Amino acid sequence: MVDYLAAEGFDVVDWAALGVADNAEVGCIPGQRVLDAARGLDLARADALVISACVQMPSLDLVAPAEQEFGLPVLSAATAGAHAVLRALGLAPELPGAGQLLTARASVGTS
Repeated sequence: MVDYLAAEGFDVVDWAALGVADNAEVGCIPGQRVLDAARGLDLARADALVISACVQMPSLDLVAPAEQEFGLPVLSAATAGAHAVLRALGLAPELPGAGQLLTARASVGTS
């Protein structure tokens, strides 16, 4: 995922992997483990935090609390996917409690 984001022009300033290869196990990762991994990152130069790049990992409940804790927009596979689907359907990409990306005030460019 880091290589993909870098190839798309993003500067990945730090990252951590949880080392879980089995998709069924990914769905059982405790949120506290995810947040602990994020706390170990150097986010001083970060514009945003991707807290989960895997749709199997339950992350939606972590997004808003992580935004509050880290003071950054927080993205996940769930929020990015929901945003893309809602926009494709011509609907407002709004989901209360799901972080800045899915709020009425979000400003996301389209390409």
